[in-house]
Amino acid sequence: MPVGRACLSGRMTEFSEAERAYLRSQRLGRLATVDPQGQPQANPVGFFPQDDGTILVGGHQMGRSKKWRNLRQNPKVALVVDDVVSLRPWKVRGIDIRGEAELLVGPHGLGAHFSEEVIRIHPRRIHSWGLEDALEGQ
Repeated sequence: MPVGRACLSGRMTEFSEAERAYLRSQRLGRLATVDPQGQPQANPVGFFPQDDGTILVGGHQMGRSKKWRNLRQNPKVALVVDDVVSLRPWKVRGIDIRGEAELLVGPHGLGAHFSEEVIRIHPRRIHSWGLEDALEGQ
């Protein structure tokens, strides 16, 4: 179980193969941003892992959202993706991605139902749990 890899040089940190497989198997996460008063805000979002190690977050009217406004002031972001594998025995798995957001505007391949504004997350710290079996069945 990875205990988190910090990126001290400012460069991105990389996902393990198990983490990449898990992210590809999920569609919903919770994105946390910080508002101008320093208060956290978390919202469910659709996300799309990219081959370059970044993650895209899209949505309907993203450019009009509070998360977009928050990120214009403070690019620090966290994305948590997790699920419950079983209740008995209790087994959960997930990944917490901390990093910096880049706000993009323009064409993308996420789908017509997404606005042209997209958030690209550049991971700086990754912490995952319960992903030992994420590669099984791949």
